[in-house]
Amino acid sequence: MRRALDASAEVHGRTSPNPSVGCVVLDAAGEIAGVGATAAPGGPHAEVAALREAGDRAAGGTAVLTLEPCTHHGRTPPCTDALLEAGVAAVHIALRDPNPTAAGGGEQLRAAGVAVTLGTLAREVAAGPLRGWLHRQRTGRPHVTWKLAATLDGRVAAADGSSRWITGESAREGVHALRARMDAIVAGTGTVLADDPALTARRPDGSLAEHQPLRVVVGHRDVPAGAALAAADVLHVRTHDPDVVLDTLASRDVVDVMLEGGPSLAGAFVAAGRVDRVLAYLAPALLGSGNTALGDAGVGTIADIVRLHVDEVHRVGVDVLVDARPERTGAPATAHAAG
Repeated sequence: MRRALDASAEVHGRTSPNPSVGCVVLDAAGEIAGVGATAAPGGPHAEVAALREAGDRAAGGTAVLTLEPCTHHGRTPPCTDALLEAGVAAVHIALRDPNPTAAGGGEQLRAAGVAVTLGTLAREVAAGPLRGWLHRQRTGRPHVTWKLAATLDGRVAAADGSSRWITGESAREGVHALRARMDAIVAGTGTVLADDPALTARRPDGSLAEHQPLRVVVGHRDVPAGAALAAADVLHVRTHDPDVVLDTLASRDVVDVMLEGGPSLAGAFVAAGRVDRVLAYLAPALLGSGNTALGDAGVGTIADIVRLHVDEVHRVGVDVLVDARPERTGAPATAHAAG
């Protein structure tokens, strides 16, 4: 299952609005015969890719899947049928498909005599590349990760506005790797005017990553003519309402969003309950003054504090990465089906 999870991570960011699923096919002797992951919309799903690689060795073997195989005919035929036609004897599934249009693959396989196990590494898989897609199915909204890089006293820039670089090279490389797995990167007009970001995903050598997320600017002010984003393919959403931003992105089949600032925009998303994950890169440094990471988040009293559940803490070079999620989020909405 972890090999299937690795395969899904390799395509994360390139499959939306479909889930980035991984599949491993073992032959009857238990040896890996095929590995596959979801292609871009219209391409083969993970099961089909793995079965093609396995060929005749799939007969009597085992398929290991991060998500229940689909039962409906969308852009591609049902993956449940492909598994049955290949003659697999057993299937291990991490997570059920929450999409009612596609769900039921496990039951269909059992009815055909295939041994089905559900829940293998379910918690680990749910926290991986499928996290944003599962959130979209549950709430109808794109999943929002707020990324910040700050000193230990919460500053993202010095008093004169300078901010390059607060965190070290390893942290910056990690952020670019994360961008390459996102569907969209969102920044406010204030950040565009102050920092002139390109909002691209780059490799350590400075070249552009293969996958580039949609670049989104939020706010009423125009992007200056000489800015890095002025001549780029950018979506400018002229609002300060996080829900309008997310509705606009949902209409473009965006699943995973990275919020990159600035403080006012981050505060608006936190106040609206629209931040689903916080990735905080903290540098072992102090500034004492300058811009803070978060603006007004609608917290007027300690009783309204937005508490976070810390999932993981990592050393990233000289810095520390805190991976956390709010203990309370906005109300769920109707789930959208993937195509």
